Amino acid sequence: MASKKASDLKIARIDVYQVDLGYSGEVYRLSGGRELSSFDATIVRITTQTGIEGWGESTPFGSTYIAAHPLGIRAAIAELAPKLIGLDPRRTDRIDDVMDANLVGHESAKSALNVACWDIFGKSVGLPVCELLGGRTDAQMPIICSLSAGSPQEIGEELASFRSRGYTAFSVKIGGKDPAEDVERMKTALSGRKPGDFYTIDANGGMTVEGALRMLRLIPQDLDFVLEQPCGTWRECLALRRRTNVPIIFDELATNEASLIQIIRDDAAEGISMKIAKCGGLTKARRQRDLCVAAGYTIGVFDSAGSDIAFAAIVHLAQTVPERFLHCVFECREMSTGKTADGEYTHGGGRIRAPDAPGLGVTPRMDVLGEPVASYS
Repeated sequence: MASKKASDLKIARIDVYQVDLGYSGEVYRLSGGRELSSFDATIVRITTQTGIEGWGESTPFGSTYIAAHPLGIRAAIAELAPKLIGLDPRRTDRIDDVMDANLVGHESAKSALNVACWDIFGKSVGLPVCELLGGRTDAQMPIICSLSAGSPQEIGEELASFRSRGYTAFSVKIGGKDPAEDVERMKTALSGRKPGDFYTIDANGGMTVEGALRMLRLIPQDLDFVLEQPCGTWRECLALRRRTNVPIIFDELATNEASLIQIIRDDAAEGISMKIAKCGGLTKARRQRDLCVAAGYTIGVFDSAGSDIAFAAIVHLAQTVPERFLHCVFECREMSTGKTADGEYTHGGGRIRAPDAPGLGVTPRMDVLGEPVASYS
């Protein structure tokens, strides 16, 4: 009888919600003149025929960060959701097989559906998602904040605020246009560096090789940082890497297992910033985690943007990365206003642990989510 019940879990309904999240500051700036003042979140609820609910979220970082945008995410879910009705959500690899067979790309849409399936899986067996992804470490994981490419004064004020809340890891955006201005941003950000602090200087692919080299020549030699995604193309990043000894991590160019294998083959970086939505969900992110660990790469676990549901997935995945390879966990909730769910984390001193509750360990706020914008059954 137990095995029969175990085989009976099927997806019965998929609901899609849309939530507007304001940026917690005034304007978020990154390279290339890109600016953001709000985020358009898509949240998915998958319900089984037994009543178990799983939740996932995909909130793109605007429409010019990677190949994803809010309307496209919901359109892709409309294409995919009917194909998942009747499938077992615990068979997460098979869920991905069906999605990939029916729609090429659109990983950000697939991510919300995949994460919701993992949430159901955990609830169905009474275990947190991190245990199903390989088992939690005992690490209290460092969380990282993101400072937009504002003036040195603005960066200094943001940094002081985050430090007062215990942060020791900082991602500093640079503009990529004027090397001297970017150096001033960096000097301000790192001026109060303390032992144990971790800094990434993130250009979001906005620099030329020439501009990056000019900037690096202007930087005082005692500044300790990692340069993240300096240029937009593979050739440019490799050309820069051959000319500098500054550690480099990839983000926008680390999109899937194939690209990660190429990064390793070309010795193109020291690690990656892993975005769950960019991967297509936790199943594919788990594979990328294992490739990175096998290669000795460090990993920062992020999502493009998002609220509480996206953050829960980030924390569960990060909790499975061996401590020596994990450099940070992204606190995406700091960037947006509005709370979409509640969860119990061990949180303090700029560090965090995943919840012990089954699944993602979060309870959505239905008064915030409102009514579904689309439903499939």
